[in-house]
Amino acid sequence: MKSQKGLELLAKVREISMKLPEVTEAVDSFGHTSFRVTDKPFVMMGENAPIATLAIKTLPTTQDLLLQKAGYSKTPYIGRHGWVSLDTNETIDWQEVQELILEGYLRSAPKRLAKLVL
Repeated sequence: MKSQKGLELLAKVREISMKLPEVTEAVDSFGHTSFRVTDKPFVMMGENAPIATLAIKTLPTTQDLLLQKAGYSKTPYIGRHGWVSLDTNETIDWQEVQELILEGYLRSAPKRLAKLVL
Protein backbone atom coordinates (compact mmCIF):
# COMPACT_ATOMS: atom_id res chain seq x y z
CA MET A 1 0.00 0.00 0.00
CA LYS A 2 1.52 3.28 -1.09
CA SER A 3 -1.17 5.93 -1.32
CA GLN A 4 -2.29 7.86 1.74
CA LYS A 5 -5.79 6.40 1.42
CA GLY A 6 -4.34 2.91 1.06
CA LEU A 7 -2.15 3.32 4.13
CA GLU A 8 -5.11 4.59 6.17
CA LEU A 9 -7.23 1.66 5.00
CA LEU A 10 -4.44 -0.78 5.87
CA ALA A 11 -4.05 0.75 9.34
CA LYS A 12 -7.77 0.37 10.09
CA VAL A 13 -7.96 -3.21 8.78
CA ARG A 14 -4.80 -4.07 10.72
CA GLU A 15 -6.33 -2.64 13.91
CA ILE A 16 -9.40 -4.88 13.49
CA SER A 17 -7.62 -8.04 12.31
CA MET A 18 -4.71 -8.13 14.72
CA LYS A 19 -7.06 -8.24 17.73
CA LEU A 20 -8.03 -11.78 16.73
CA PRO A 21 -6.07 -14.76 18.11
CA GLU A 22 -2.90 -15.85 16.31
CA VAL A 23 -3.33 -13.54 13.31
CA THR A 24 -0.26 -12.74 11.24
CA GLU A 25 0.29 -10.13 8.55
CA ALA A 26 2.17 -11.01 5.37
CA VAL A 27 3.12 -9.23 2.15
CA ASP A 28 3.44 -11.34 -1.00
CA SER A 29 5.72 -10.81 -4.00
CA PHE A 30 3.00 -8.73 -5.70
CA GLY A 31 2.89 -6.32 -2.75
CA HIS A 32 -0.51 -7.54 -1.51
CA THR A 33 -0.94 -7.49 2.24
CA SER A 34 -2.88 -10.35 3.80
CA PHE A 35 -4.07 -11.13 7.28
CA ARG A 36 -3.88 -14.83 8.06
CA VAL A 37 -4.63 -17.39 10.71
CA THR A 38 -2.67 -20.65 10.57
CA ASP A 39 -1.31 -19.31 7.25
CA LYS A 40 -4.81 -19.16 5.72
CA PRO A 41 -5.74 -15.69 4.45
CA PHE A 42 -9.07 -14.16 5.42
CA VAL A 43 -8.36 -10.55 4.32
CA MET A 44 -6.28 -9.43 1.34
CA MET A 45 -5.38 -5.90 0.36
CA GLY A 46 -3.49 -4.31 -2.47
CA GLU A 47 -3.21 -1.26 -4.62
CA ASN A 48 -3.86 -1.22 -8.33
CA ALA A 49 -2.88 2.15 -9.77
CA PRO A 50 -4.43 4.77 -7.46
CA ILE A 51 -7.08 2.41 -6.08
CA ALA A 52 -6.68 0.52 -2.80
CA THR A 53 -8.33 -2.91 -2.80
CA LEU A 54 -9.88 -4.80 0.11
CA ALA A 55 -11.12 -8.39 -0.21
CA ILE A 56 -12.63 -10.46 2.60
CA LYS A 57 -13.43 -14.16 2.79
CA THR A 58 -17.13 -14.69 3.54
CA LEU A 59 -19.66 -17.46 3.67
CA PRO A 60 -21.34 -18.13 0.30
CA THR A 61 -24.69 -16.91 1.69
CA THR A 62 -23.07 -13.69 2.96
CA GLN A 63 -21.40 -13.20 -0.40
CA ASP A 64 -24.75 -13.57 -2.18
CA LEU A 65 -26.32 -10.92 0.07
CA LEU A 66 -23.40 -8.51 -0.28
CA LEU A 67 -23.34 -8.79 -4.07
CA GLN A 68 -26.87 -7.38 -4.09
CA LYS A 69 -25.63 -4.22 -2.36
CA ALA A 70 -23.81 -1.31 -3.97
CA GLY A 71 -20.09 -1.21 -3.29
CA TYR A 72 -19.43 -4.97 -3.29
CA SER A 73 -18.21 -7.25 -6.06
CA LYS A 74 -16.97 -10.79 -6.43
CA THR A 75 -13.19 -10.83 -6.00
CA PRO A 76 -11.41 -11.77 -9.26
CA TYR A 77 -10.02 -15.34 -9.37
CA ILE A 78 -11.07 -16.29 -5.82
CA GLY A 79 -14.64 -15.00 -5.72
CA ARG A 80 -15.95 -18.51 -6.33
CA HIS A 81 -14.60 -19.38 -2.87
CA GLY A 82 -16.73 -16.72 -1.15
CA TRP A 83 -14.38 -13.73 -1.41
CA VAL A 84 -15.93 -10.27 -1.83
CA SER A 85 -14.21 -7.01 -2.67
CA LEU A 86 -15.27 -3.63 -1.33
CA ASP A 87 -15.26 -0.48 -3.39
CA THR A 88 -12.85 1.59 -1.32
CA ASN A 89 -13.82 4.77 -3.17
CA GLU A 90 -17.19 4.63 -1.41
CA THR A 91 -17.82 5.46 2.24
CA ILE A 92 -16.90 2.37 4.23
CA ASP A 93 -19.23 1.04 6.92
CA TRP A 94 -16.56 0.00 9.42
CA GLN A 95 -19.02 -1.83 11.66
CA GLU A 96 -20.01 -4.02 8.73
CA VAL A 97 -16.38 -4.52 7.67
CA GLN A 98 -15.47 -5.53 11.22
CA GLU A 99 -18.25 -8.15 11.19
CA LEU A 100 -17.09 -9.43 7.78
CA ILE A 101 -13.48 -9.68 8.96
CA LEU A 102 -14.65 -11.72 11.95
CA GLU A 103 -16.66 -13.98 9.62
CA GLY A 104 -13.61 -14.45 7.40
CA TYR A 105 -11.47 -15.24 10.43
CA LEU A 106 -13.97 -17.83 11.65
CA ARG A 107 -14.05 -19.46 8.19
CA SER A 108 -10.26 -19.80 8.23
CA ALA A 109 -9.41 -20.43 11.88
CA PRO A 110 -9.20 -23.87 13.46
CA LYS A 111 -11.96 -24.65 15.96
CA ARG A 112 -9.66 -24.16 18.96
CA LEU A 113 -9.13 -20.51 17.93
CA ALA A 114 -12.69 -19.90 16.78
CA LYS A 115 -13.90 -20.85 20.26
CA LEU A 116 -11.84 -18.01 21.72
CA VAL A 117 -13.85 -15.34 19.88
CA LEU A 118 -17.34 -16.87 19.96
